[in-house]
Amino acid sequence: MAAQQGSSGLGRGFVFVGRRHELDLALAAIRQPPAVVMVEGDAGMGKSRLVREATTILKSEGWRVMTGFCHPLREPLPYGPVIDALGKIGPWLPDGALPPSAGALAPLLPDLADRLPPAPAKPQGPGAARHQVVQAVRSVLAHVGRVIMVVEDLHWADDATRDLLLLLARDLPDQFALVGTYRAEDLPLGAAALGAAYRPPPGASGTVIRLSPLSTTEVAELAGAALGDQATPELCAVLHRRSEGLPLVAEEDLITLRDQGCRDSTELERAEVPGGLREAVSERLTSLSPAGAAVVNAAAVLAVPSTETLLAEVAALDGDEAADGLIDALRAAVLRETASGLYGFRHVLAQQVAYRHIPGPRRTRLHQRAIDHLQSQDPLPLVQIAHHTLATGDHQNWLHRIEQAADQAVTLGDTGTAALLLHQILDQPGVDTERRSRAALTLARIVSYGVDYAVTVRELRTVLDDPKLPDATRGEIRLGLGLVMLNLRADPAGFRELTHAADELATQPHKAAVAMANLALYERDGAAAHAWDWQGRAERAVRDSADETRRRLVRINRLILMARDGDPAVWPLLEGLPRRDAAGAVLRHATYALYALAEAALQLGHDPRARALLSEVEDLLDHAAHECIPRLAELRLDWLAGRWTRLEEDYAALAHAHPDVKQINVDRALCQGHLALARGRRSLANDHFATASAAADGTSEVDVSVRIAAALAAVRLAEGAPQAAWAIAEPALSMLQGLRSWARTMDLVPVAAEAALACGHHALVERLVAEVESDLCDRDAPAASAELALARGLLLRAADPARAAEHFGDAQRRWQDIGRPYEAAKAAERHGDALTCSSPDDAAAHLADAASIFTELGATGDAARCQHRLRELGVQTSRRPGRRGYGTQLSPRELEVAKLLADGATNQDIAQTLFLSPRTAEKHVARVLAKLRTGRKDIQNSLPNSDTPGSDEPA
Repeated sequence: MAAQQGSSGLGRGFVFVGRRHELDLALAAIRQPPAVVMVEGDAGMGKSRLVREATTILKSEGWRVMTGFCHPLREPLPYGPVIDALGKIGPWLPDGALPPSAGALAPLLPDLADRLPPAPAKPQGPGAARHQVVQAVRSVLAHVGRVIMVVEDLHWADDATRDLLLLLARDLPDQFALVGTYRAEDLPLGAAALGAAYRPPPGASGTVIRLSPLSTTEVAELAGAALGDQATPELCAVLHRRSEGLPLVAEEDLITLRDQGCRDSTELERAEVPGGLREAVSERLTSLSPAGAAVVNAAAVLAVPSTETLLAEVAALDGDEAADGLIDALRAAVLRETASGLYGFRHVLAQQVAYRHIPGPRRTRLHQRAIDHLQSQDPLPLVQIAHHTLATGDHQNWLHRIEQAADQAVTLGDTGTAALLLHQILDQPGVDTERRSRAALTLARIVSYGVDYAVTVRELRTVLDDPKLPDATRGEIRLGLGLVMLNLRADPAGFRELTHAADELATQPHKAAVAMANLALYERDGAAAHAWDWQGRAERAVRDSADETRRRLVRINRLILMARDGDPAVWPLLEGLPRRDAAGAVLRHATYALYALAEAALQLGHDPRARALLSEVEDLLDHAAHECIPRLAELRLDWLAGRWTRLEEDYAALAHAHPDVKQINVDRALCQGHLALARGRRSLANDHFATASAAADGTSEVDVSVRIAAALAAVRLAEGAPQAAWAIAEPALSMLQGLRSWARTMDLVPVAAEAALACGHHALVERLVAEVESDLCDRDAPAASAELALARGLLLRAADPARAAEHFGDAQRRWQDIGRPYEAAKAAERHGDALTCSSPDDAAAHLADAASIFTELGATGDAARCQHRLRELGVQTSRRPGRRGYGTQLSPRELEVAKLLADGATNQDIAQTLFLSPRTAEKHVARVLAKLRTGRKDIQNSLPNSDTPGSDEPA
């Protein structure tokens, strides 16, 4: 093995100049883990040097550092750069047992397999496998103390590696820092270093450091450290002008100056200094010995760090001659030795210059020689062989090699490398139809499991833009695109893609059936009228199919449509739906079926059944990647069931873990809005509902749009603006009518009825009630029936309050049976209001019941409204007869104000909620803050408990 000689000087020993601010930024971020630091800069700008300086300092503080590199010619290895970095973690692994999840790394790190838990069973599907690896990486990193993972040249990262890093960056171990370097100009079009979907997680520090060129002063400092007194101001100015502040170019010029032997300043100023990197490297190449030049030529053609043996074989040199040539190249600082004992160029720009320096015919022979020697390796480095084959001009054999390499990558689970290779096939003109179809379909299956939605859709559309694809291939790819658009973003444009796919897949009916089944579920723009037509087409398409999976999917689709229609026959059929096969494995589509039917049950008002189905979904998901959508439905059930204590924290955690899932942001904003409205904060509620509306813009889900409209209309009604409420509710009501079924009314019917009646549309509400009543007579829809009872009560409230009270009482009982205490309390309040004239005592009892439930739930605004109505009825709710002095303790009214303040209410919110004048509300707030000796921000911590003496808190 040749030793590197003469490399301790200028070749690798330049001082670190400038970048002090950038270094401080990196250190500050990493010292507050968890952290993500990205370093961006042009080629040769000094990104790696900055990271090396930072990690050297941090190592002295006890940090551990591992580094992985992205390469353009990397051989298939799943998540290669990350696995490279983790390969150095062995000495840091704890002696105690690691979590079982860490065992997923054992197949990827065979040298550490004896230090890791046994490998778990490999899950089905790339998404599940990626999730398993992410969990394993996170488990290991969490057990090795303070550790930094550096990933160099992220612009060359494959999509799978980028997805892994993105998922890791979203949920960082506490004592972990991720550092990446990249060239923005070399990122895939429209992409970001960690993907467009990355957002810094709460609680994590981080920064993006963008390096700019060195100043004249900094180049002079670099030259002064290298050349001493010979670095005259004139020479430094020339160095800066020719390098344009690029550190690598300035360093290469300084190396060349050294090699010219200039030692005194006069001779140095007269010396011919090469103009730029190309000239600097070229001049050093011409000074090499024949053996040194041959080794450098071999390294330039191989393009990746290589062994001394391979360099000698490609250069056609014997052992001693190759060693002498390698030493010459190292001494001239043309090549360098890597930490793993391989030899390559100091920088990719230098490799490109050296490659262009080789005459064309000689390059071709060197590429052929590289192929000959690489083919003797085991396993075959197919990516490199394909690269050299293309360089020889053998296009047809290159296609064969690159397809082999892609197949190898898929087999090894390296979907990122496979995608890069498949793109190369599709980008080539003249590829035969069969091969193009195979590549397109494989690529489509890979990218459909991507983490970054925008990248996934762009990739699939790029494949579809190929005019040479056969219809059947195009249809299958378009089917995948449509499903991605619907499953990840609920984008209604996905249904247009499915419509086209159904036609393009005419020759493959079992695949067309998937598109048809999904089209049957589309409910917007009058599509619900065609649901059973699409379902019939899907059933005919699979009738004679041997594909049991597709036939099961179509059967499941029928159950979903039945549930949406409120058909009571669906639930016995669901019981007979198999969940697992004979071997105990979860059947494909089983979890999808259970979740979809749980969602329908929730919309219908079968809340206990919905929760049971979601629980079953979670049990089955133990065998696959974690899914957030079932958890989202559970949180919605928690809201409906009055379990409000941790709702906001749970939504925040879910949004942090899954920032790409739009529906989380929609449901979270809706929940925040409902909580704010229940606490009397109308303006804040309106803001949250508007956020939900904006987040759901363009959604294909009718229930989402209707729930948002109902919420916004409810705020307008609370504000005393029925015309504005009706303007929101009317189009949503038309949307519900388009479903051809009133089984799922999604909170809208009573809100729309109240707004319409306040606007004088009595006849319209009569028709609405009659239509809903007629439709529901044969349907199993408890929530819609409760809403219908409320609408009946509202319709009769003015003319016949006693009968209206009966309907409100009916609604209350129905909501109680469903298990929605907040809705039951609102119905009880309406029940009490309807009885105020005819039976004040009964009215007071219902209002007191409602106030009690509201108080228990934390609906402070609603509770205050009921207490106000009770006081109007002459019922003592919280004050004792006669005034009393409370001294430094809060009076009952002040306690109400304090609770609203703790919920974040403004003075205006308090005035509206407690039916006070703005001036009175302001006085109460001032007294509360003075008595508690606190400010608005800290009042939550100062609020007295309900059993505080003298508080007289209402029940």
